[in-house]
Amino acid sequence: MVKKISGRIYLSAIFLFLYFPILVLIVLSFNDSKSRVAWGGFTGKWYVSMFQNTAIMRAFATTIQITLTASVLATVIGTLAAIGIQAMRRRGKAILLGATNIPLLNADIVTGISMMLLFVRFTRLGFLTVLVAHLTFDIPYVILNVLPRLNATSKSAYEAALDLGATPLYAFYKIVWPDIRPGVFSGFLMAVTMSLDDFSITYFTKGAGVNTLSTMLYTELRKGIRPEMYALSTLLFGIALLLLLLINFRSARKNDIHN
Repeated sequence: MVKKISGRIYLSAIFLFLYFPILVLIVLSFNDSKSRVAWGGFTGKWYVSMFQNTAIMRAFATTIQITLTASVLATVIGTLAAIGIQAMRRRGKAILLGATNIPLLNADIVTGISMMLLFVRFTRLGFLTVLVAHLTFDIPYVILNVLPRLNATSKSAYEAALDLGATPLYAFYKIVWPDIRPGVFSGFLMAVTMSLDDFSITYFTKGAGVNTLSTMLYTELRKGIRPEMYALSTLLFGIALLLLLLINFRSARKNDIHN
């Protein structure tokens, strides 16, 4: 009994530690005062002001453009790369998997500085360099999400479809794709999360006039964060939570149908 109660207390403390800062952020987004320690009353004016702020909307638009473009491209490239790796022999597969894990294990600041030096040598820093940088560290996450699904698929079913006259593309779509689709979707969501949240690599590879939400927040720390940023962060958290609930609801509904 004591062990069960202590376990619940421990679990509650972990969730409190994880989500209490987000709760504070949400409360501050509705605080009529600009102070972070004094409550000035309930208001929604910061949400209205957020959409009227040109700098915030520009940074938000840039963040969404980079995140979605890099995530979609990384999903396509990473899925094709996973198919190629899965078809390789054991030695070549081990080498490529080792190379895939390097960006995940490497420190972000090291990756950011090295990519900055590479870009400065051949081109100017700007939107395109940030996009390429995000694409580079998104691809491994897609590969590592798709590859286990590919390893679990049956090669004989795909080969049997080819023997029966199906084209490789049709056989892939009908046989392989249904099995790897959850992994592809998971890889896409992981790429969106990593790209949306990144600061270090973006900071070193962006040029003048290019700002994302993370770099804008870093700049504003010196003069104090505006309440509009609390509102924007709360809105992003709400969207992410809604998507997560919809995904879980859809998965639960599919399981109920199959059962």
